[in-house]
Amino acid sequence: MCLLFQLNLADRTPAYEQLEQLITKYVCLGVLEPHERLPSVRAMAGELGINPNTVAKTYKLLETKGILYTVAGKGAFIADNENAKAAFARKCLADFDAAVAKAKTAGIAEDALIEALHITYEGGRDHD
Repeated sequence: MCLLFQLNLADRTPAYEQLEQLITKYVCLGVLEPHERLPSVRAMAGELGINPNTVAKTYKLLETKGILYTVAGKGAFIADNENAKAAFARKCLADFDAAVAKAKTAGIAEDALIEALHITYEGGRDHD
């Protein structure tokens, strides 16, 4: 299962945030199903080449968000998908807000942004 999880250790985004985003995304996409067991903290850390404390921090964070639950002596499991979907939607909207602010700073007109939104939402455009 760990083959699903690949982090970009050269990225400035902390490893625990990357792992959190990946798990949340996979839950939203249905790759990880409710009540499916995640790899142990040690197994995940070993596969990713990161400190087990980083994985434990990620699992704890996802548990507080209701995306995971833990069973003593058994491990971490995927919780109800609705919490993950809501968290993923919030992240997507925050990313969208940041992109709009960046485009506005770059001087892109509102009409052009709205047109770009429609094009992208309908399937995107070819980028050369």
